[in-house]
Amino acid sequence: MGQEKGADDFAREDSLESLLGYQLKHLQSALRSKMDETLRPLELTTPQYNCLEQLRRRPGASNSELARGAFVTRQTMNTLLRGLQERGLIERPATAESGRILPTLLTSAGVEVLDQAISRVEAVSARMVSPLDDETQAMVTEALGLCIAALEEPENR
Repeated sequence: MGQEKGADDFAREDSLESLLGYQLKHLQSALRSKMDETLRPLELTTPQYNCLEQLRRRPGASNSELARGAFVTRQTMNTLLRGLQERGLIERPATAESGRILPTLLTSAGVEVLDQAISRVEAVSARMVSPLDDETQAMVTEALGLCIAALEEPENR
């Protein structure tokens, strides 16, 4: 005979949407989908936009730095950078001045595309937080920062 489910089992199944981790993943997925959708006319993906935005803030960033900031592997970032370079949106020297690091810079075409992308991404972000007042936005931002810090700090053993 199979086990019958009690009320607590059904309540646990129904509460998946109330779990913070699930909600965060759902939000991340919905945000990524909307960002990809809004960036598509510019022939950009969300990771490509992220890369261009990082380069605007930190010109000359290395492949490794860009990969960490975009939450992708170095190999994925290398492929992404090649595509952006072929489109003329970034430039990298053929050889490194020292070591193996090839500093990456935005081109004027990259700045132009990024400017268009920023306004589109800001519209998506504004839509995402539109139900929240300023105080709630600040509290959510602070709370998420605390959650990130808790997971990124080494555990005490």
